[in-house]
Amino acid sequence: MTLAQAIREGATFLHEAGSPSARLDAEVLLAHLLGLRRVDLYAQAGRMLTAGQEQAYQALLERRAQKEPISYLVGRKEFFALSFAVDRRVLVPRPETELLVARALDRAQALGKADLRIADVGTGSGCIAIALAGRLPQARIYATDVSAEALEVARTNVHRHGMEDRVVLLLGDLCAPLPEAVDLLVANLPYTVWETLPLGITAYEPRVALDGGPDDLELYRRLLPQIPAFLRPGGSALLEVGDGQAEAVRALAQEVFPRATIQVWPDYSGIPRVVEIGPGSA
Repeated sequence: MTLAQAIREGATFLHEAGSPSARLDAEVLLAHLLGLRRVDLYAQAGRMLTAGQEQAYQALLERRAQKEPISYLVGRKEFFALSFAVDRRVLVPRPETELLVARALDRAQALGKADLRIADVGTGSGCIAIALAGRLPQARIYATDVSAEALEVARTNVHRHGMEDRVVLLLGDLCAPLPEAVDLLVANLPYTVWETLPLGITAYEPRVALDGGPDDLELYRRLLPQIPAFLRPGGSALLEVGDGQAEAVRALAQEVFPRATIQVWPDYSGIPRVVEIGPGSA
């Protein structure tokens, strides 16, 4: 089988299995297997696969047909122009979370501090903390997670990006592990009802990274009262929320921070996605 035939047959197989991006998936899996770029597949379209490569490719296609996330199959995910190792111990980073990073960068730059301290609560793969560290050389970032397995993946990513002296990984629940107050706290906590998620998510991605409780907001109800004790004067907090949750989280935040400025920022699809709690007193 040539590379061109492999792409064609793989795309047909995945299309029949219901993949909405069948050809792209086939290309990504084949390129990963062969250690090539996708464009190289077409430059080498007449190259023959070995019997072992055909067998390995088919195994990947069958796993994808069962709706296993493509990022787990190739072991990586691009986020904020960086590549992160991911596997079933952590949530696959979502594009909408890039808005949280962008807003945090804006806020951090507005502070203009030489000794910036940031907390990334619920860090998972570490993608938010590392993306921030890469753009904020003056910052020290504490990244917490309740999952020791998730922190193992985050540690791999911290090492991959050379951030061992900038990003401190801490095991524990929400703000509890933080050793000091910070100027900026960011959090992308679980905010979905597990039972409503599709099989392609629940069969593979970790429940601890997705399940927000019966009404989605259990963890934010716990986090928000903790934040005042961990914010320096003039500090801010930014929280990613799910579709339709922004006003509820804004209201919860206003109870804890009655004199703060609270803004809601839409993501690139126009969905209210980030609740920003600006300077103010609790």
